[in-house]
Amino acid sequence: MCALAASTGWNALSSTRWKCGFAAYYSRLQRFLCHRLEDKTIHQNFCNFFLFNCRLSSYKTAPEEFIDSASRQILLGIAVLALIVPPASADLFPDSGPVVSGKTAHLRFGRAAAPKHAPLAVKRAIWAANQLRSKPYRYGGGHKSFDDRGYDCSGTVSYVLAAAGLISSPISSTEFRGYGERGPGKWITIYARDGHTFAVIAGLRLDTTPFDHYTGKWAPRWQTVYRPPRGFDARHPIGL
Repeated sequence: MCALAASTGWNALSSTRWKCGFAAYYSRLQRFLCHRLEDKTIHQNFCNFFLFNCRLSSYKTAPEEFIDSASRQILLGIAVLALIVPPASADLFPDSGPVVSGKTAHLRFGRAAAPKHAPLAVKRAIWAANQLRSKPYRYGGGHKSFDDRGYDCSGTVSYVLAAAGLISSPISSTEFRGYGERGPGKWITIYARDGHTFAVIAGLRLDTTPFDHYTGKWAPRWQTVYRPPRGFDARHPIGL
């Protein structure tokens, strides 16, 4: 590109340096994006499209026009980056797991199997909850980040809802009292009050307290003991 600038009469040294630096930046961005694309077809098509547009801008524009074109290319690159590069938190959550026939989740050795015909969001919530079996209870855990070494009640519920794609940031127990829609849901019900939150997903209770006279260990786990919802506000995700 630097040789192109000299051959076409672009005599301004600063303009040439700017374009060469910009080309280097685009080369790095292009390699990064292509590296992150897992689908080979998308990979090749995107790389070809990206390189074609960069060549078109460098060969067919004057210095002033190049700046405008470069701005458009930057915006395009940012937009594509946002669409095709998944957020880092997406790697936290599983996209597959055990399933079982029927409409109720089944618990075996502390691990839940999702109903085969449940919505995908419900399955992902259940599979994500299975990942918390080894996590301890920690007050405030799961609130600064979905990825934490321990979770409290609302951090636990926030984690599974994030895995289901239903929230983008953790929510406190108080905030859950106004989440989604009022009343029990078909697949997911969140019971919230000031100070505590738990969820019932496809018939299984996800809670940090066992509720059997509080003799068990506090930790984010699936629970088999029924917990009366007295004193809690029942909420559910819209559509679920």
